[in-house]
Amino acid sequence: MTAVDLEFDQLNSTVDALRRSISNRMMYGVGKDAVTAHPHDWLHAAALAVRDRLVARWMKTTRLQYEQDVKRVYYLSMEFLIGRTFTNALLALGIHDQMKEALASLGVDMDALTDIEPDAALGNGGLGRLAACFLDSMATLGIPGFGYGIRYEYGMFRQEIVDGEQVEAPDYWLRAGNPWEFPRPEIKYTVHFGGRTVQRGDQVEWIDTEHVNATAYDTVIPGYATDATNTLRLWSARATDELDLGAFNRGDYRNAVDTKNMSENVSRLLYPDDSTPAGRELRLRQEYFFVSATMQDLIRRYQRTHSTFGRFSEKVAVHLNDTHPVLAIPELMRLLVDVHHLPWDKAWKHVTQIFSYTNHTLMPEALETWDVEMLSRLLPRHLEIIFEINAGFLKHVSEQSGHDAEMIRRISLVDEYGQRRVRMAYLAIVASHKVNGVSKLHSQLMTRDIFADFARIYPDRFTNVTNGITPRRWLSQASPSLSSLIDQKIGTHWRGNLFELAQLRELRSDSEFIEAFREAKRQNKLRLVQRLAHHTKLHFNPDALFDLQVKRIHEYKRQLLNVLHVIVRYNQIRANPERDWVPRVVMFAGKAASAYRMAKTIIKLIGDVSQKVNHDPLIGDRLKVVFVPNYGVSVAELIIPAADLSEQISMAGTEASGTGNMKLALNGALTIGTMDGANIEICDAVGRENIFIFGHTADEVDDLRASGYRPREVYEQNAELRMALDQIRGGYFSPDDPLRFSDIFHTLVDWGDHYMVLADFAAFAKAQNEVDARFVDKRAWTESAIENVAGMGQFSSDRTIAEYAREIWRVNPLSLG
Repeated sequence: MTAVDLEFDQLNSTVDALRRSISNRMMYGVGKDAVTAHPHDWLHAAALAVRDRLVARWMKTTRLQYEQDVKRVYYLSMEFLIGRTFTNALLALGIHDQMKEALASLGVDMDALTDIEPDAALGNGGLGRLAACFLDSMATLGIPGFGYGIRYEYGMFRQEIVDGEQVEAPDYWLRAGNPWEFPRPEIKYTVHFGGRTVQRGDQVEWIDTEHVNATAYDTVIPGYATDATNTLRLWSARATDELDLGAFNRGDYRNAVDTKNMSENVSRLLYPDDSTPAGRELRLRQEYFFVSATMQDLIRRYQRTHSTFGRFSEKVAVHLNDTHPVLAIPELMRLLVDVHHLPWDKAWKHVTQIFSYTNHTLMPEALETWDVEMLSRLLPRHLEIIFEINAGFLKHVSEQSGHDAEMIRRISLVDEYGQRRVRMAYLAIVASHKVNGVSKLHSQLMTRDIFADFARIYPDRFTNVTNGITPRRWLSQASPSLSSLIDQKIGTHWRGNLFELAQLRELRSDSEFIEAFREAKRQNKLRLVQRLAHHTKLHFNPDALFDLQVKRIHEYKRQLLNVLHVIVRYNQIRANPERDWVPRVVMFAGKAASAYRMAKTIIKLIGDVSQKVNHDPLIGDRLKVVFVPNYGVSVAELIIPAADLSEQISMAGTEASGTGNMKLALNGALTIGTMDGANIEICDAVGRENIFIFGHTADEVDDLRASGYRPREVYEQNAELRMALDQIRGGYFSPDDPLRFSDIFHTLVDWGDHYMVLADFAAFAKAQNEVDARFVDKRAWTESAIENVAGMGQFSSDRTIAEYAREIWRVNPLSLG
């Protein structure tokens, strides 16, 4: 077919033009008029009108990338928590106010409309939100790139809290359709599983496999205040055989679609429960499905403009966001060697120049491994490739350092202790030219502890790039009242250069600005109070201290430490009701993995404690406890701007970085935290006097463990802590089931207290008293809050991505002309 230049309308963004676009999209895209349209129809039509304006930038960017033959970054992540797209797109295009007026002229309230847009259920926690921030910053900085992931039909799950317990329900975020995505049925790749390998001459063939098709769906990622855009490409699984017609005609309707259903399960759910063999196999299939389609796609894109693989590693950078996409390494080797017939050494040279890897955990048990037996069944050719990579690596190490049998066992890509397992993080390190941690402490501990051998073998391979967040989403969009105030004082350029917030330091003693800052925060608290009152039927005092711990529920994040302090505070108020207590609303939010029993028990404990505290007439408004369900991006945008206190209380040495700490500080919350992850760098940036640091450091944790930590002694020596733990054990908060929380008691007191909750409790309680004292002095508290906002410049994801582009990917921004 001969290509011709298309003639299309050049869309402007006046109020009249937007109103006409919405009307056209309602009529011709949705197929309704104003009489029959429902709110979701208006959202769909308005979204399509915005998308039309993004497409022109998208096409221009794509054309320029090909014309300039740029090096592209392919960012592979199992999660992309992009949140709602509508408001973000309006801010990127600079048409927020015009769209609001255009919709109002059609009788539509834009604020009500944005509230019904579902979050894209493409992730769970910090990993996915980090990936979304990175895509935003890559586009804003003009870094040519693609995000690659899976188009999950049901996300992870929608969390409901029933009688204080987490209940999981499917999160069918696509129920009303997704106006932001472009289906690409023509971009389809076959992904293979099972089968066997045969040697034919010097080539290996993978035969007798089962197949599933990966079909692409594209979403435009706009840069802020630039014509540059990027693409998020998500893969959806489709069966190669839609229907067994013979079985159907025999009346065997279930078996007629069994193969289709089994194939398409791969992209239905994020992180299927891996507590069963079937669940683990589905996870492995999911991870391979995603990387196989992606590697085939980037080779296709490269070959559009290059006839040989000579410049492959000059034009392609692949970044692995954690270990989930590491199977991309043997898959790319398979494609280069078996399909495109490159010699092994040449293919391996390309691979080791293309891949880079971000590690996100310091806990050895969290490093992903795969059972050799399962790999041999599902991906036999990839296991052969991994074995060959391992043999070459171990040979190299032996030649360089001598044969140290113990070290060889430690660093082997295959763990031979017990059940043989492939260590995916080790494979990523061996195949990547750069491996980075995500905070200074994390990177130090990474090379000192879990990857110490590799750091000695590859001393120049490891580096640090501290995480960051996009200020467009996490201040401009999340807190209009505070961002508007900042605009009035220092202008609007901080959205593209967060270091400009440092100018606010000159205003921290300005009484007028302090009052305006406090009022902006109060507006955010009132907004949250109204929402909570609607959902919980409880009244919360907006002038109370809003104390937030919002993150995935996990023992290392130590929600238990926070709950213990709540119980101790509750007991103190009951014992001294006449005292002038600083009123607090303690809020928790976060999901527990569906198979993580202890995390679910912690949620139930929070629920039971909240029932006791919130309905005790002696307590009143002096203490409230609330668990906000279904924590995600949109809930975070509501809750984070309202925070006064940010709980970042993981045991030192366990949190790689954290980004919730950055979001909360950017919105003027003061941090109470350990010297862990990015807390250390936040402390340096805002000043020790504007943050509440407590607890053992990572080195002190190691020393305490080595000397023989005895948590029962802590329990026996601290009367207030002992009373709280006895209440938990004795059923004070669970009279219907007195033994409900006995495992929590024993975990903390008798079974080692692995995350040192009791060891840090006294220091935590002391720091909380300091919080109270500071909060009473409204001016001092607000000055510290301003200092926190002013010090957040280095925590922009724009800075993070600029470092990745310069130091790791070695890629230049697109020239927009």
